[in-house]
Parts: sequence; C-alpha cells; structure tokens
Amino acid sequence: MTSLSLPASGIKVFFFRDAQEIYGEAGLAPATPGSAGLDLRACPENGEEPTILPGGRCAVPAGLAVEPLEEGLAAFVYSRSGLGAVKGLIVAQGVGVIDPDYRGEIRVFLLNSGRTAYTVRKGERIAQMIFQPFVRPIFIVAEQLNGTARGSGGFGHTGLQ
Repeated sequence: MTSLSLPASGIKVFFFRDAQEIYGEAGLAPATPGSAGLDLRACPENGEEPTILPGGRCAVPAGLAVEPLEEGLAAFVYSRSGLGAVKGLIVAQGVGVIDPDYRGEIRVFLLNSGRTAYTVRKGERIAQMIFQPFVRPIFIVAEQLNGTARGSGGFGHTGLQ
C-alpha cells in the first residue's frame, strides 16, 4: 500500500476573546495525526452557554477566524459524528462554507435534531473544520447541452434498484 503525502497549506488563525486558552497550547490542531478535520470549540461570548431546544437552532461562536494563504482553498464546517449520532446536534445547513475572503469570527449554526434540550458547554467540541480546494468554473452559454443516456430525467428517474 502506498502512502500519499500532500503538501501542507499555510493558514493564518486569529483568536477572539479567551479562545486561545480554550483551544489549548496546541491551538487549532487535529486531535490525532490521522484526523482530517480540526475540532471547533464553543467559545460563547460573555460566558453564556446556549441551550438549544429540540428542533431549535443556535449560532455558536467558535472563537477564531482563518485566512488561507493559498488561492483556491476554503474552510468547510461539518458535524462531528459522535455529537450528531449520539446527541442529535448537527451543523444546521448540512455543511458550512467559510469563504477564503471572510475574516469575521466563525460561528457554527447548530441544529438540535434530538428529543431533549442540549446545553452547549464552553470549550466543547461542536464541529469539525476541513480545508479543501475549490474550483471557480468559467461558464459558457450554450444553445444546447450534449446528450447523455439519462437525458433530462429528473429526481428518481433512475429508479430504486
């Protein structure tokens, strides 16, 4: 088996309030050498720990801002599998996109899909952030598109099996 080693990309990190203390000595770092994501932690303003009711949403400050130093790189915020599967707390919009030119504090919009209220504790790992390349396409207006076997068949067109 061949190991693929990708080059690291530089990312500037700015911490708000006491967030650097919350993230610890390592700062923003993967939990293990094999982790793809970086854990984002709850860094509530004024120490207020929000309680999210079942079906409710809340924007939880993560206490940091990022600046990719490479073009074509953005941050994407995903749910933490354990928090979502066990507690029902997930990223509200599915995946949060942090545009490379955004310099404000990252806030994670959490949705409580569980059956009980959930209080987000200061320092708790609430989501994971992954840096990924993106493509900005060049759009070409066309009179028609090339045909495919599927054609213009819509949702469910290919059947269940």
